Amino acid sequence: MAMKPLRERNPIIVAIVGLVILAALALITFDSANLPIIGGGTGYTAYFAEDAGLQAGNEVRVAGVIVGQVTGISLAGNKVAVSFKVKNAWVGNQTTAAIEIKTLLGDKFLSLDPQGTQPQNPGTPIPLSRTTSPYDVTQAFQGFGQEVSQIDTIKLAKSLETLSAAFSTTPPYVRSALRGLASVSHAVASRDAQVTRLLGSAKNVTGTLAAESATFAKLLGDGNLFLAELQQAQLTPTLQALDQVTSLLLQNQANLTKALALAGPYYRLLGNALGNGRWFDVYLCGVLPKSYLPPGTGPATGCEPPKP
Repeated sequence: MAMKPLRERNPIIVAIVGLVILAALALITFDSANLPIIGGGTGYTAYFAEDAGLQAGNEVRVAGVIVGQVTGISLAGNKVAVSFKVKNAWVGNQTTAAIEIKTLLGDKFLSLDPQGTQPQNPGTPIPLSRTTSPYDVTQAFQGFGQEVSQIDTIKLAKSLETLSAAFSTTPPYVRSALRGLASVSHAVASRDAQVTRLLGSAKNVTGTLAAESATFAKLLGDGNLFLAELQQAQLTPTLQALDQVTSLLLQNQANLTKALALAGPYYRLLGNALGNGRWFDVYLCGVLPKSYLPPGTGPATGCEPPKP
């Protein structure tokens, strides 16, 4: 049975079918990462005690090699559930996961250590017993700043003064120590606002550096590429030319030695000829016979210069 030509079909039905096909193609295109065959890999979940600054989109690595990325972070009771995808890497049923520090500016990545004899079930999360989180220095400074800001330094100084008075009958070294402690507390109390501002500024600086870590990494990478290009494009031909020059000098070492030996007397005579002014000193000997010279003039024997 021959198929009916497209122009003879109902145009409304053709338009609806075309729109459905276009919508399906768009859905496949935008959600290709989640497809089982051409997608971004197998999805897993791991429980952590804290997220430690890990974010969706961070890298997943095995032995330093990028094998996937973090897809999501959510709260699961008193734990943090980290979802990630892995492609072209084996994940065993005893695999451990750790949040590692990628750069000093605070970037993180998820590190996997594949272990076990059977594959990890994607539907079973990696438990807390097989995950670890790093110690975040930036968060520690922020917490320290908040704690310091809540301390009543004036009351602390008065307490230390009272303690010093109570120990006034103790040996001198105890009283000196307490007086010094009271002085320190007074100094801290007088600088309370400055310390708080300092910690706040440190928080802003670390936050800014962490936010611009990608820029710093790209800058360092561009610097490495520039040095590599400079080495290949400039230094290599220069060193080759220098090698040719040194080889030529070695081949003509005897001629150079002879030229330098002859250059000394030549420049000495040239200096004598030009040493009396802006002219040449010239002495001609033996041009005229002695019979043509006045008596008593000229050298007695041979041809000698008038000045020794």
